Amino acid sequence: MARIRLQDVAERAGVSIKTVSNVVNGKGTITPATRERVQQALADLQYRPNVAARHLRRGASGMIAVALPELTQPYFAEVASELVRAAKARHLTVLLAQTDGLAESERAISDGLDMPLMDGLVMSPLALTAEDLRHRLDSTPIVLLGEHVGIDSPFPHVAIDNRRAARTATAHLAQIGRRRIAAIGAKRTDGPNATPAETAELRLDGYRAGLADAGLPWRDELVAAVADFHRADGASAMHRLLDLAEPPDAVFCFNDLLALGALRALRDRGLTAPDDVAVIGIDDIEEGRFSTPSLSTVAPDKRAIAETAIDLLMSLRGTAEPSPVHAVAGHRLVARESTTGPGGPP
Repeated sequence: MARIRLQDVAERAGVSIKTVSNVVNGKGTITPATRERVQQALADLQYRPNVAARHLRRGASGMIAVALPELTQPYFAEVASELVRAAKARHLTVLLAQTDGLAESERAISDGLDMPLMDGLVMSPLALTAEDLRHRLDSTPIVLLGEHVGIDSPFPHVAIDNRRAARTATAHLAQIGRRRIAAIGAKRTDGPNATPAETAELRLDGYRAGLADAGLPWRDELVAAVADFHRADGASAMHRLLDLAEPPDAVFCFNDLLALGALRALRDRGLTAPDDVAVIGIDDIEEGRFSTPSLSTVAPDKRAIAETAIDLLMSLRGTAEPSPVHAVAGHRLVARESTTGPGGPP
């Protein structure tokens, strides 16, 4: 059978060769309708980029790709480190890529264009949907991290139970006697923002459940939305909460960076944790162990996330269709000085 050319795809889709090339290479500005038509033609004709053909001829390369949104985020950096360690133990080499959560970057990597000749891909997508990934141009095995694509996708998926983790954090604040428990990290609904929406929604659900468990009312004014999950966002949100007529006596932050920003805001206002406001986060990043006070947190089992992802990836080699395995890694409460006072665990 003759090799399918870009010209063949262009004729089938009724577009120019350049348009097909732009879709294949993730370049240019293309309307969703045109992109869908070209992708359908690519699928119908079973077109594959030349790099994929070379990969098949060469066989296994011993290399896998790991694509994460933001490597400067401590959580993603620590997960990347665990993925590298787990891969090395299985005699695999890892190439890291930062996508910045951009659709074109995620598409190029998932289509095997930016990182060709890989035996597999571990990816935490923020922009691509399950439908996008179903139409990827590369057949390299893929395992997904995080919540964005969701459990309804046909791809193997590893995450923590974010509702339960948030419920655990909120319950801890209630158990130490706090009654005006705020939340920092809800998704902003106005304007563009980079908040991981699915994660934020799940953790907000867990916060709500934790309040109900403790018999505490939901108060809209105690839920602070953020544009992103960075330190500055946490500090700004904490200042807004402290300006309330009745400020909170505790705050659950949807990740540790938000919590570290909240701690800084408390210090700037002459307040302390936990005496004035108890603070807890999620992620158990190393920075929180050495902050003053040390940060209470809910610790995802990052090693289990990495081990499970690499094992799932290896199990997919040689399979024609991905298996919709959805693995849940564990988490644990780590109570430190920001909720228990001096003498908490390091």
